[in-house]
Amino acid sequence: MSPLIRLLACFIALMMAMGIGRFALTPQLPHLISEGQIDLTAAGLIAAANYLGYFVGAVDAMFSRRPDQVRRRLLGGLWLCVLLTLASFWASGFWSHLLLRFGTGVASAWVLVMITALSQPLAAAAGRPRLGALVFAGPGLGIFLTGLLALGSNLLGQTSATLWLVYAAVGLVMLLAILPFLPQQVANVAAPMNDAGTGSPGIGRLGVIYGLYGLGYIIPATFLSQMANAQFHGQWQADLFWPCFGLAAATGVVVVSLRRHNPDATRHWLMATLWLQAVGVFACLLGSGLGLALGVILCGTPFLACMQLVMQRSRELAPHATQRNAGLLTACFAVGQLAGPLLAALSSHFSGGLQAALIFAGSGLLIAGVLSISGITTARGLCANDGVPTVQR
Repeated sequence: MSPLIRLLACFIALMMAMGIGRFALTPQLPHLISEGQIDLTAAGLIAAANYLGYFVGAVDAMFSRRPDQVRRRLLGGLWLCVLLTLASFWASGFWSHLLLRFGTGVASAWVLVMITALSQPLAAAAGRPRLGALVFAGPGLGIFLTGLLALGSNLLGQTSATLWLVYAAVGLVMLLAILPFLPQQVANVAAPMNDAGTGSPGIGRLGVIYGLYGLGYIIPATFLSQMANAQFHGQWQADLFWPCFGLAAATGVVVVSLRRHNPDATRHWLMATLWLQAVGVFACLLGSGLGLALGVILCGTPFLACMQLVMQRSRELAPHATQRNAGLLTACFAVGQLAGPLLAALSSHFSGGLQAALIFAGSGLLIAGVLSISGITTARGLCANDGVPTVQR
């Protein structure tokens, strides 16, 4: 089967698992709060449960090396994203939403790690590394889709329960369309992963960078719709910010995929994306429509590009440990994401707003940018597709 079709299936898998399974909570928060199901502090705790699940799923995926384990988690994650989103139709109140978001966190982490481990070697073996990079635009278009569906739901006066049902139906259609085309690993993939990986120079520092990135971006990514809703007093214009965030994120992946593919370029682009997001987070402090628009552009455009660059950097540092390092870095990312909503909940509880959390998040991104450009050494001659596992096409 054509590698292009396989990579397209990977793209749609991330579009569904991340855009719907993972980030559907963001456009739902204004509805859940206005319906009296939760308040802003509870919203932070529910988001934290989602990211705790993401951490658990990432750690589990890191040690899932056999082809049957990879396949089970990939398919299980995709199906759980659909089924748990459907179950949200009947959820009401804090605890039910918290448990369901924990489950979707586990499922989306499984999908992200497995798709990363399968799609990138596939693209490299086919001689199309840029197509592999473009797979990471999938979550951006998934966010764009969920945002448009939320906008339509708001214009039609629908409740949050109806929107969960719509999300589940769209996710099911996408899943059924890609099932026959998802790539598979062969049995000889496990051996090299046991010998390489977390001991590679620079991986630990990269994990710290990715954790700070997770902390930095997640507060605007989680609460952007709610901030816009408060600014525009529930009017339909507030629902434009989230799909624009997703569209900007997909655009950023396309732009970064056109860069020169060498370690120095990766490091400089990574620093730039982190610092742009920091400026975007600080812009959200303005509290105005202009501030939120700048937040959408400056946080959204580098959002997925930064994820893509971190995964590229990990392959440059340790090309024989694609899945193991993807799991490790995703776990670090999840720790940062988990800290973000908890920080937001504390900020909301003690100050009545998100200003303190946004300042902390932006500062973390500035520090991550410094770490990305200083002190990371690369073994010259390593390339992203050097020694990658064999993938069936």
